[in-house]
Amino acid sequence: MKKVATTAGDNVGFLLGALAAVAAVLVAAFVAEALIRKAHAKKVSDGETPVSRESFKLHRMTLIAMLTAGAMVLMYFEFPVPGIPPFYEMDFSEIPIIIGAFAMGPVAGVIMEFLKILLNLLFTGTSTVFVGEFANFIMGCCFVVPASILYYAKKTKVMSRIGLGIGCFAVTVCSCLLNAFVLLPTYSKLFHMDMSTLVAMGTEKNSMISSLGTFIIFGVAPFNLIKYGLVSLVTILVYKRISRLLKKQQ
Repeated sequence: MKKVATTAGDNVGFLLGALAAVAAVLVAAFVAEALIRKAHAKKVSDGETPVSRESFKLHRMTLIAMLTAGAMVLMYFEFPVPGIPPFYEMDFSEIPIIIGAFAMGPVAGVIMEFLKILLNLLFTGTSTVFVGEFANFIMGCCFVVPASILYYAKKTKVMSRIGLGIGCFAVTVCSCLLNAFVLLPTYSKLFHMDMSTLVAMGTEKNSMISSLGTFIIFGVAPFNLIKYGLVSLVTILVYKRISRLLKKQQ
Protein backbone atom coordinates (compact mmCIF):
# COMPACT_ATOMS: atom_id res chain seq x y z
CA MET A 1 0.00 0.00 0.00
CA LYS A 2 2.88 2.31 0.87
CA LYS A 3 4.46 1.56 -2.52
CA VAL A 4 1.22 2.49 -4.33
CA ALA A 5 0.95 5.75 -2.38
CA THR A 6 4.55 6.64 -3.21
CA THR A 7 3.99 5.96 -6.92
CA ALA A 8 0.83 8.08 -6.91
CA GLY A 9 2.72 10.90 -5.20
CA ASP A 10 5.49 10.70 -7.80
CA ASN A 11 2.91 10.83 -10.57
CA VAL A 12 1.20 13.90 -9.12
CA GLY A 13 4.52 15.68 -8.69
CA PHE A 14 5.55 14.89 -12.24
CA LEU A 15 2.20 15.95 -13.69
CA LEU A 16 2.24 19.24 -11.80
CA GLY A 17 5.75 19.91 -13.06
CA ALA A 18 4.67 19.03 -16.59
CA LEU A 19 1.71 21.41 -16.43
CA ALA A 20 3.99 24.18 -15.17
CA ALA A 21 6.35 23.54 -18.09
CA VAL A 22 3.44 23.67 -20.57
CA ALA A 23 2.30 27.00 -19.11
CA ALA A 24 5.83 28.42 -19.23
CA VAL A 25 6.30 27.43 -22.88
CA LEU A 26 2.94 28.93 -23.86
CA VAL A 27 3.64 32.21 -22.04
CA ALA A 28 7.09 32.50 -23.64
CA ALA A 29 5.63 31.88 -27.11
CA PHE A 30 2.81 34.35 -26.50
CA VAL A 31 5.17 37.12 -25.34
CA ALA A 32 7.53 36.58 -28.27
CA GLU A 33 4.69 36.59 -30.79
CA ALA A 34 3.10 39.69 -29.26
CA LEU A 35 6.39 41.58 -29.53
CA ILE A 36 6.82 40.51 -33.16
CA ARG A 37 3.25 41.51 -34.04
CA LYS A 38 3.77 44.88 -32.39
CA ALA A 39 6.95 45.45 -34.37
CA HIS A 40 5.24 44.41 -37.62
CA ALA A 41 2.22 46.63 -36.91
CA LYS A 42 4.44 49.71 -37.00
CA LYS A 43 5.53 48.82 -40.52
CA VAL A 44 2.05 48.34 -41.98
CA SER A 45 1.29 51.03 -44.53
CA ASP A 46 -1.85 53.13 -44.24
CA GLY A 47 -3.12 51.89 -47.62
CA GLU A 48 -3.38 48.21 -46.64
CA THR A 49 -6.83 46.74 -46.12
CA PRO A 50 -7.00 44.79 -42.86
CA VAL A 51 -8.49 41.31 -42.87
CA SER A 52 -11.60 41.07 -40.70
CA ARG A 53 -10.90 39.71 -37.23
CA GLU A 54 -13.64 37.07 -37.55
CA SER A 55 -12.26 35.77 -40.84
CA PHE A 56 -8.74 35.74 -39.39
CA LYS A 57 -9.80 33.71 -36.35
CA LEU A 58 -11.87 31.25 -38.36
CA HIS A 59 -9.09 30.59 -40.85
CA ARG A 60 -6.55 30.21 -38.03
CA MET A 61 -8.75 27.72 -36.17
CA THR A 62 -9.32 25.74 -39.37
CA LEU A 63 -5.61 25.53 -40.11
CA ILE A 64 -4.78 24.52 -36.55
CA ALA A 65 -7.40 21.75 -36.66
CA MET A 66 -6.25 20.42 -40.05
CA LEU A 67 -2.52 20.49 -39.24
CA THR A 68 -3.04 18.98 -35.78
CA ALA A 69 -5.03 16.12 -37.31
CA GLY A 70 -2.22 15.52 -39.80
CA ALA A 71 0.37 15.54 -37.00
CA MET A 72 -1.65 13.07 -34.93
CA VAL A 73 -1.93 10.67 -37.87
CA LEU A 74 1.81 10.86 -38.50
CA MET A 75 2.45 9.93 -34.86
CA TYR A 76 1.15 6.45 -35.61
CA PHE A 77 3.86 5.84 -38.20
CA GLU A 78 6.79 5.32 -35.84
CA PHE A 79 9.90 3.35 -36.69
CA PRO A 80 13.14 2.52 -34.86
CA VAL A 81 16.51 4.02 -35.68
CA PRO A 82 19.52 1.65 -35.93
CA GLY A 83 21.94 2.05 -33.03
CA ILE A 84 19.42 4.02 -30.92
CA PRO A 85 17.77 2.68 -27.70
CA PRO A 86 14.46 0.97 -28.58
CA PHE A 87 12.15 3.33 -26.67
CA TYR A 88 13.17 6.24 -28.93
CA GLU A 89 11.24 5.90 -32.17
CA MET A 90 11.17 8.22 -35.15
CA ASP A 91 8.06 9.92 -36.47
CA PHE A 92 7.41 12.97 -38.64
CA SER A 93 4.53 14.51 -36.69
CA GLU A 94 6.48 17.75 -36.26
CA ILE A 95 6.31 18.55 -40.00
CA PRO A 96 2.68 19.80 -40.07
CA ILE A 97 3.29 21.64 -36.80
CA ILE A 98 6.41 23.52 -37.90
CA ILE A 99 4.66 24.41 -41.17
CA GLY A 100 1.72 25.80 -39.21
CA ALA A 101 4.00 27.64 -36.79
CA PHE A 102 5.86 29.23 -39.71
CA ALA A 103 2.54 30.44 -41.11
CA MET A 104 0.78 31.43 -37.88
CA GLY A 105 3.47 31.99 -35.28
CA PRO A 106 4.91 30.22 -32.22
CA VAL A 107 1.69 30.30 -30.16
CA ALA A 108 -0.12 28.27 -32.82
CA GLY A 109 2.83 25.86 -32.80
CA VAL A 110 2.56 25.30 -29.04
CA ILE A 111 -1.22 24.88 -29.28
CA MET A 112 -0.85 22.27 -32.03
CA GLU A 113 1.80 20.40 -30.03
CA PHE A 114 -0.53 20.30 -27.04
CA LEU A 115 -3.58 19.23 -29.06
CA LYS A 116 -1.56 16.53 -30.83
CA ILE A 117 -0.56 14.99 -27.51
CA LEU A 118 -4.05 15.38 -26.03
CA LEU A 119 -5.72 13.67 -28.99
CA ASN A 120 -3.13 10.89 -28.95
CA LEU A 121 -3.86 10.29 -25.27
CA LEU A 122 -7.62 10.22 -25.89
CA PHE A 123 -7.33 7.71 -28.73
CA THR A 124 -4.46 5.48 -27.56
CA GLY A 125 -3.86 6.25 -23.89
CA THR A 126 -0.41 6.18 -22.32
CA SER A 127 2.04 3.36 -21.76
CA THR A 128 4.67 5.58 -20.12
CA VAL A 129 2.64 7.17 -17.29
CA PHE A 130 2.68 10.44 -19.29
CA VAL A 131 6.48 10.67 -19.29
CA GLY A 132 6.72 9.91 -23.02
CA GLU A 133 3.90 12.30 -23.86
CA PHE A 134 5.46 15.10 -21.81
CA ALA A 135 8.82 14.47 -23.50
CA ASN A 136 7.20 14.57 -26.94
CA PHE A 137 5.51 17.88 -26.16
CA ILE A 138 8.55 19.59 -24.65
CA MET A 139 10.94 18.39 -27.37
CA GLY A 140 8.52 19.47 -30.07
CA CYS A 141 8.22 22.93 -28.51
CA CYS A 142 12.00 23.23 -28.10
CA PHE A 143 12.25 22.75 -31.86
CA VAL A 144 9.17 24.61 -33.08
CA VAL A 145 9.22 27.71 -30.86
CA PRO A 146 12.73 29.07 -31.59
CA ALA A 147 12.47 28.15 -35.29
CA SER A 148 9.08 29.82 -35.73
CA ILE A 149 10.00 32.92 -33.69
CA LEU A 150 12.92 33.64 -36.01
CA TYR A 151 10.96 32.97 -39.20
CA TYR A 152 7.86 34.81 -37.98
CA ALA A 153 10.02 37.86 -37.23
CA LYS A 154 11.49 37.91 -40.75
CA LYS A 155 9.97 35.61 -43.36
CA THR A 156 12.87 34.89 -45.68
CA LYS A 157 14.40 31.67 -46.97
CA VAL A 158 17.64 32.37 -45.11
CA MET A 159 15.83 33.04 -41.83
CA SER A 160 13.78 29.86 -42.17
CA ARG A 161 16.95 27.79 -42.48
CA ILE A 162 18.65 29.60 -39.62
CA GLY A 163 15.55 29.08 -37.50
CA LEU A 164 15.38 25.37 -38.29
CA GLY A 165 19.07 25.00 -37.53
CA ILE A 166 18.72 26.75 -34.18
CA GLY A 167 15.62 24.65 -33.47
CA CYS A 168 17.60 21.44 -34.10
CA PHE A 169 20.38 22.63 -31.80
CA ALA A 170 17.95 23.75 -29.07
CA VAL A 171 15.96 20.52 -29.04
CA THR A 172 19.12 18.40 -28.96
CA VAL A 173 20.59 20.29 -26.00
CA CYS A 174 17.23 20.36 -24.20
CA SER A 175 16.69 16.65 -24.81
CA CYS A 176 20.11 15.71 -23.46
CA LEU A 177 19.60 17.74 -20.27
CA LEU A 178 16.01 16.64 -19.67
CA ASN A 179 16.74 12.97 -20.30
CA ALA A 180 19.75 13.01 -18.00
CA PHE A 181 18.18 14.89 -15.10
CA VAL A 182 14.39 14.51 -15.42
CA LEU A 183 12.93 12.06 -17.92
CA LEU A 184 15.08 8.95 -17.47
CA PRO A 185 15.21 9.25 -13.65
CA THR A 186 11.44 9.79 -13.54
CA TYR A 187 10.79 6.86 -15.86
CA SER A 188 13.10 4.69 -13.77
CA LYS A 189 11.33 5.68 -10.55
CA LEU A 190 7.77 5.28 -11.83
CA PHE A 191 8.44 1.85 -13.32
CA HIS A 192 10.66 0.74 -10.44
CA MET A 193 13.60 0.05 -12.74
CA ASP A 194 17.27 0.56 -12.00
CA MET A 195 18.97 3.09 -14.25
CA SER A 196 21.40 0.32 -15.16
CA THR A 197 18.49 -1.57 -16.77
CA LEU A 198 17.73 1.37 -19.05
CA VAL A 199 21.41 1.72 -19.91
CA ALA A 200 21.58 -2.01 -20.71
CA MET A 201 18.69 -1.60 -23.17
CA GLY A 202 20.79 1.01 -24.93
CA THR A 203 23.88 -1.20 -24.85
CA GLU A 204 21.97 -3.91 -26.74
CA LYS A 205 21.55 -1.49 -29.65
CA ASN A 206 24.87 0.33 -29.41
CA SER A 207 27.96 -1.13 -27.73
CA MET A 208 29.32 2.40 -27.16
CA ILE A 209 26.58 2.94 -24.57
CA SER A 210 27.83 1.81 -21.16
CA SER A 211 26.65 4.50 -18.72
CA LEU A 212 24.11 7.29 -18.40
CA GLY A 213 26.59 9.74 -19.90
CA THR A 214 27.29 7.60 -22.97
CA PHE A 215 23.55 6.88 -23.23
CA ILE A 216 22.98 10.62 -23.64
CA ILE A 217 25.95 11.15 -25.99
CA PHE A 218 25.49 8.14 -28.26
CA GLY A 219 21.74 7.62 -27.93
CA VAL A 220 19.74 10.73 -27.12
CA ALA A 221 21.80 13.33 -28.99
CA PRO A 222 22.12 11.43 -32.31
CA PHE A 223 18.43 10.52 -32.26
CA ASN A 224 17.32 14.14 -31.95
CA LEU A 225 19.81 15.39 -34.51
CA ILE A 226 18.61 12.77 -37.01
CA LYS A 227 14.90 13.25 -36.31
CA TYR A 228 14.77 17.03 -36.35
CA GLY A 229 17.36 17.27 -39.10
CA LEU A 230 15.08 15.20 -41.35
CA VAL A 231 12.03 17.21 -40.28
CA SER A 232 13.90 20.41 -41.16
CA LEU A 233 14.95 19.04 -44.55
CA VAL A 234 11.39 18.03 -45.46
CA THR A 235 10.09 21.41 -44.26
CA ILE A 236 12.56 23.26 -46.47
CA LEU A 237 11.50 21.16 -49.46
CA VAL A 238 7.73 21.45 -49.06
CA TYR A 239 6.95 24.66 -47.18
CA LYS A 240 6.86 27.05 -50.13
CA ARG A 241 4.52 24.75 -52.04
CA ILE A 242 2.19 24.35 -49.08
CA SER A 243 2.38 28.01 -48.06
CA ARG A 244 0.12 28.96 -50.99
CA LEU A 245 -2.71 27.29 -49.10
CA LEU A 246 -1.82 29.21 -45.95
CA LYS A 247 -1.35 32.72 -47.37
CA LYS A 248 -4.86 33.75 -46.44
CA GLN A 249 -3.72 33.54 -42.82
CA GLN A 250 -0.79 35.85 -43.47
